[in-house]
Amino acid sequence: MSNGSYRAWVWQWPPRRHDEWSAANLVLRFVVSAIGIFLAGQWVRGVRVGDWQALLVSTAIFAIVHSFVRPVLFWLSCPFQILTLGLFTLILNAAMLALTAWAAGQLNVNFSVDGFWAAFLGALLISFTGIVLTSLARRRRAML
Repeated sequence: MSNGSYRAWVWQWPPRRHDEWSAANLVLRFVVSAIGIFLAGQWVRGVRVGDWQALLVSTAIFAIVHSFVRPVLFWLSCPFQILTLGLFTLILNAAMLALTAWAAGQLNVNFSVDGFWAAFLGALLISFTGIVLTSLARRRRAML
């Protein structure tokens, strides 16, 4: 570097992904969440999704709750996250699904979650579905 130019290395957490807020990525997240909510409605006793309109509206509510409410509650519950080595995240995800069901009920959307265990198992299934489908989509995108 004899011309006086230099390159700075900056550490950041989480690592910045350039396609994180692209339209295709947001659509992928919405579709994956909708599939997870649909599967929770089919397989978890106590989680009910009325029809496809209720699925779309409840997925939109779920996305809003996950985007705005969950980060605040995550930071407020940071001591519990540390004490439980991150397992409190499962409780937080169940609360987010229950909050989604409550908001859907306020908007007369046919989506409901009955009790803690239904919310817990539903959130676990939605999270697992999201991990699997997102990793498959990213792997496929990397192959192209």
